[in-house]
Amino acid sequence: MALSPFHLAIPVHDLAAARQFYGETFGLNEGRSSEQWVDFDFYGHQLVIHEHPQTPSQESAHTNPVDGHDVPVPHFGIVLSWPEWEALAERLQGFGTRFVIEPYVRFKGQPGEQATMFLLDPCGNALEFKAFKDMGQLFAK
Repeated sequence: MALSPFHLAIPVHDLAAARQFYGETFGLNEGRSSEQWVDFDFYGHQLVIHEHPQTPSQESAHTNPVDGHDVPVPHFGIVLSWPEWEALAERLQGFGTRFVIEPYVRFKGQPGEQATMFLLDPCGNALEFKAFKDMGQLFAK
């Protein structure tokens, strides 16, 4: 099944820092922009960072327990192939990224086993990147 690209617009209280983070740390290509917002090609999807005062969830994220870790809510991200996920984890570690949840494999030996990592952008938006060795397990119960 071919997936349609999604569009996600998120608030950032420091446009310059967020632009550098998504452009340089992640290596995302920049699209259109103005003095208040920037489009990025987020793995084939449209991510737009919009200048906006800091939100309560950016100041202090709520968490829910998942597999023994406190997962920040809200969060967004992408499901990558296993090799892409490993390369991204290595890239982020090379940039000295502080992770909310370090890269690891959760639900080991269970349906839905997956590699995952959580981090915050410079404005406090939580991101998750995950991968499945078997993409058929994406929605496994």
